Amino acid sequence: MEKTKYLEYLESYLSPRKKFLFDKISADRTRHFTIVAEDTYQDHNASALIRSCDCFGIQDLHIIEEINRYRLAKGMTQGADKWVDTHYYSNFENNSQRCIDTLRETGYSIIATTPHETNRVLDDFDISKKSAFFFGKERLGLSRLVLDQADEHIKIPMFGFSESFNISVSAALLLQSLTNRLRKSDEIGWRLSREEIIDLKIKWCLRTIQHGEQIGEKYLSDNK
Repeated sequence: MEKTKYLEYLESYLSPRKKFLFDKISADRTRHFTIVAEDTYQDHNASALIRSCDCFGIQDLHIIEEINRYRLAKGMTQGADKWVDTHYYSNFENNSQRCIDTLRETGYSIIATTPHETNRVLDDFDISKKSAFFFGKERLGLSRLVLDQADEHIKIPMFGFSESFNISVSAALLLQSLTNRLRKSDEIGWRLSREEIIDLKIKWCLRTIQHGEQIGEKYLSDNK
């Protein structure tokens, strides 16, 4: 099955505006950076994280459920969960370790976000390397395992009495700063490959078109 023809078929069900948006937004998506949420449990934080990923063009969100379940607040995601790929680590013991190992195998540096034990501030971070930014549970922060195994620790400068930002605020501030610098770079290949864009737009079509899964299955069955 030729993916380009499959995509063209699915796109025939889209409005011209939706097809334009898919083309435009997929061209700005990246997997150069990714976000990891370790045991985040408050609904509004979970929802804000996935919205921030979508808003700043981050295609993947990795969710570690060691103790807490990652719950989205109904209506707060504004549909962002349809556009961002979520990867869960919840079926085994040591899910944080499994997530770290998986990301390292795909070329990511492990970056712990923490106001403590940090050796680098946000503005000094080297954006040229693929990086996975880990955010910990509310109040308690990241696990000792992540802090010990991280390649770097990073913090957002603060000038008040509070010790830390809310997790969803931290993620938004970090992504705004780093993706802004990334998109100004002509030397870093941060965009998705052509193959990745085709795969992504196929997924978006299937999630958007009414009865998309059935339409897709019929096409695949007829074009074996």
